Amino acid sequence: MIVVFDTNVVVSAAFWAGSDDRRCFTLVAKRKCRLATTEEILAEYRELAERIRQKKFPQKNPKPLLDWIALKSLIVEPVSLGKQRSRDAEDDPFLACALASEAKIIVSKDLDLLELHKPFGIDWMG
Repeated sequence: MIVVFDTNVVVSAAFWAGSDDRRCFTLVAKRKCRLATTEEILAEYRELAERIRQKKFPQKNPKPLLDWIALKSLIVEPVSLGKQRSRDAEDDPFLACALASEAKIIVSKDLDLLELHKPFGIDWMG
């Protein structure tokens, strides 16, 4: 099964080892699911993780997890959505990635994404 992780899930996993979000990556590592992403999303993961590291966790290094994500992910070209689908246009790349990869689930805690209620038949897990 292919899944897409929103940035909030990745950043939480990078800085809080005991989080539910970190356990999502255990499923990827055990090959229970395959993570799909795009180059744009990977860049967003890295940029936000670095900002949070600088402000709150200077002693922690998210780079190993982010490098592992880049290595293990199915990298896809996002499909065109035609128009903005989420209340926040910055969330649409995750939907475009899910459609391009034929993902079954997007894992997110973002209310703008969760309020879409199975867009294009894609489930949400928050």
